[in-house]
Amino acid sequence: MRIYFAAPLFCEAETTYNERVCGMLEERGHSVFLPQRDGYENLDDLLDDPDIDSVDEAKNEIFQLDRREILNADLLTAILDGQVPDEGVAVEIGIAHENDIPAIGLKTDQRNDPLNAMVFSPLEELTGSPAELVEAVQHYD
Repeated sequence: MRIYFAAPLFCEAETTYNERVCGMLEERGHSVFLPQRDGYENLDDLLDDPDIDSVDEAKNEIFQLDRREILNADLLTAILDGQVPDEGVAVEIGIAHENDIPAIGLKTDQRNDPLNAMVFSPLEELTGSPAELVEAVQHYD
């Protein structure tokens, strides 16, 4: 199954956690698009591209790639930890929902209880640990 892994990716702790959970899904045989690994690493990389003329163009390239990958996915998983869920993750959930792609959330952080209705309601399921997420994904295989 093709999975889009929506998660914050702006510090070492986040990227390390994302890699670990993504690896658990891949060990089960899933093909996972992890933006920090499979997409554009950062704006600087894009700005080095001679076809990209501005920061705005670079941001648009990131958005377009991620949107395409969501639309090509069978399922979206979303890391919802943090004081508030990452705004990019919220948009990715919305894109999936509007295109009938199921989304499963993972939230281990109790600071954001309860989740905002606009983040919670599009989810098919909300899990509380990486192991629960992997198990929930199996039901969509």
